[in-house]
This record gives sequence, C-alpha cells and structure tokens, in this order.
Amino acid sequence: MSETIKEESLITNDETILLEAKALSHEFDYKLFENINLILEKKQSIAIIGVSGSGKSTLLNILSSLLAPKDGEILFDKQSIYKISKKNLLNIRREDFGIIFQAHYLFRGFSANDNLEIATLLSGNNIDKELLVKLNIEYVINQGVGELSGGQQQRLSIARVLTKKPKIIFADEPTGNLDKDTAQTVMDTLHEYIKKNDSGMILVTHENELAMQCDKVYKLENLHLKELK
Repeated sequence: MSETIKEESLITNDETILLEAKALSHEFDYKLFENINLILEKKQSIAIIGVSGSGKSTLLNILSSLLAPKDGEILFDKQSIYKISKKNLLNIRREDFGIIFQAHYLFRGFSANDNLEIATLLSGNNIDKELLVKLNIEYVINQGVGELSGGQQQRLSIARVLTKKPKIIFADEPTGNLDKDTAQTVMDTLHEYIKKNDSGMILVTHENELAMQCDKVYKLENLHLKELK
C-alpha cells in the first residue's frame, strides 16, 4: 500500500504533468465508464476514440471541468478541480482550458473579427494574424458569422480558442465539418501550438487516421480505456 502511495505522489509532483485523472467513473441511466486513469503531459497530445454512445464526449466534458464525475477526481495545477470554489474553477476554465466544441458557439450577428476580439479582451492577447493564415480564414475576417460556411465557422472557433493561449486544449471532433485536406491543416496547427507553448491536447474523434497522429491513443470500450498507442 505504501509503495502505491509513494508512486502516485511522485507522479503528481512531476513538473511535466498538466492534467491527471484518477479513478473516474460516471453513469446516467446506465454505466458509461469506470476507474479511468489518465495523465496528460506538456507538449503531449492524446486521442480518445470509440463507437458512438461509448461515453467519449462525456469523458471529455469531465476532463475539461464541464461535468463533475460520479467518482474520481481531476488534478490540474496540483488542485482537484471539482473541490475548489466555483470562482476558481471558472478562472481555470477561462484562462487555462481551451475547449473546442462540435457546435461552434460563435456570436452570431457579429463579424469573425468581433468574435476574435472578444477572446483578446478576456485573455489580453493579440489576434495572431499568422494563425488566421494557417487556418485559411484571414480573407473572411470582416464577414459576418452568418455568412461563413460551416467549415469556416469551425476554424474561426478554433482560432478563438487558440487566441487565449490555453495550457490545455480539449477538442471534441474539431474536424467534423472539414474536408480531408483542411482537417489535416487544422490538426497540424493544433499540434504545432502545443509543442510551441508547452501545452497539451486531449482529442475526441471518429477519425482513426487523425487520432493516430497523436502521441497517445486510447479506445473507450467496455467501460474502460484501452491504450492503442
């Protein structure tokens, strides 16, 4: 028992660790998963795959602070995020976590540039013009959100997340509305970001080819995470 405690203590104090999930379990009307353990390190990308309904998005919501697990805990910056105050958790979500949803959650009625400006106001960072060029949306920056295609909106939402320079990116099907080449551009941009900024990424995707580009790949099935890579 003492050896186990000592080992966990060494892991938690490792300065390369960004996020640690311990013994996560969750259920709704039925059990989704149990005893999930996961560690995300700086400059590391993790992909989670699995069939529809296996609980991938729910697990991502738990890891990203949006849904408290039934059992277990998430450690970020040596804090158990579901045991701290709501104010402190909101600050972590606002300043340190970047969440890319399947839905874009852009401010409609505003321009693409307005949406990015909101991110700069919250973070104090400037809009990265190079990032817009990489994502091939620099030429639509003054257009209204409603005038953009679904793919352009998706890339704009990703640019907005990266503008605030998060320590961890949580991405739920970030390439779902994109063609193969554009999807690859987006993934290259995300991987480049985490390497340059000592950040990390946890990705949920149905695209096995994109998943395998990550440093680690897990499959959620039969209530557990199975490491594939």
